[in-house]
Amino acid sequence: MGFYTKLGMKLFHQTVDKVISYFSDIIPDIKKSKMKTTPQEYMSIALLTSFIVFLVELPVWALIIAIFVQSIMFSIFLSFMVSTLLAAVFFMAFVNYPKLIIKDKAKNIDDNLPFAMLYLATISGSKLPLYKILKIFSKFTRYGEVTDEVNKINSDVEVFGLDINTALTRAVDRTSSKNFKEFLYGLLSLSSTGGDIHQYIKEKSKSLMAEYRRKLYEFSHELMVFTEIYLTAIVIGTIFFTVLTSILSGISLGSSGGGGNAILFQFLLIFIFLPAITAVFIILIKSATPSGD
Repeated sequence: MGFYTKLGMKLFHQTVDKVISYFSDIIPDIKKSKMKTTPQEYMSIALLTSFIVFLVELPVWALIIAIFVQSIMFSIFLSFMVSTLLAAVFFMAFVNYPKLIIKDKAKNIDDNLPFAMLYLATISGSKLPLYKILKIFSKFTRYGEVTDEVNKINSDVEVFGLDINTALTRAVDRTSSKNFKEFLYGLLSLSSTGGDIHQYIKEKSKSLMAEYRRKLYEFSHELMVFTEIYLTAIVIGTIFFTVLTSILSGISLGSSGGGGNAILFQFLLIFIFLPAITAVFIILIKSATPSGD
């Protein structure tokens, strides 16, 4: 436990004990996100960070508002409200951060699962016992979170001495991916009843690969739309406004000797607006890519 965590626990542990029941999702979220902290410690850090944000923002906003409003009481009141709002935003961001980690892990599993299923289907064709199939698969790390989940199943079997069915049950409760959970449910059912595991994995891999191809097809169309919007609205729009402001600047320069504002506008448009919008489009395209690459 670091100094910051100790300070948060010292100042807010009693408050956390009272309010943590109102955030019932935080305990399973921290467990699923595999964060190396307890819910009480995490909530204490969230409260401490929000409190520091409030203390820093209060005088800053009071000074900024006082410059424009020129009323000390009103600036203090308004800065108090703004600082409280920002502190609440930081606190809610902390509370929801484990959900973002879980969502990212689930996306990683879903992206790698179709290819992992193909490899699992190949291994299961050897008719080895299920725990040996998973052990062989876990030696390949290219499948991201899928490999990590399988490694945990192997650890439950080899380190804690659990049988494969119990280990699969624990994995079902632990995983953040709905698709992987459904696969484990089917695997658990066949392992319990003695069904054909190879045929199940083979059919599952076919369905997941078909779903992946569908997503890839949809992404290709979305990419075309993104490209058309970027070229038409952003690139051509920037060129149009640059030319237009240059013409207006020339007219203004000839009539009144001005034109400096147009140059500033062009600078902001080309060197700030265009790179910022480009970065946003890159992030959107990356988030929409089925493979996450």
